[in-house]
Amino acid sequence: MLIGEMLTKVMKEEMTIKEVATMYSVTTQTIQRKIKKLGYEWDKKKSVYKYTGKPPQPLDVDFSTLFRKTPTISTDLSQLKGRKKKKGIIRNSTSDVVDVLLSGTKPQQSKRVYQGFYFDKDVLSIINSVPKNYKSELINEALRKVFKEKGLLK
Repeated sequence: MLIGEMLTKVMKEEMTIKEVATMYSVTTQTIQRKIKKLGYEWDKKKSVYKYTGKPPQPLDVDFSTLFRKTPTISTDLSQLKGRKKKKGIIRNSTSDVVDVLLSGTKPQQSKRVYQGFYFDKDVLSIINSVPKNYKSELINEALRKVFKEKGLLK
């Protein structure tokens, strides 16, 4: 996940520092320390991160590059909610991106455009079964998988 995206999600309360810490298998203090080291400071009054470092801002830097190991892919949604379960899987040939998203993990985001659609109730119930900050990723990956199978995408 890019630093700019992560900070935006935290400021919009779509993601917590604790969820980021769980994603990278580190403590919340480590995440806060990394953010501060990048030149960002939390403004409590405005609830935003302000950049106080030297230009340019590192918004397009992949946050995972700040850690020695890559984030774990978890099959346990409760882990994202801060519980202490340590179950996890590494993505392999038997689990595709849609399976991973349905299990509560998240790949890196690309540039996005908002578009609203109507969904059938059965489809919407599956979409709503994943945390709100994973819904767009699930829909994009599911459609990408189908479009690739039909030869519409490479």
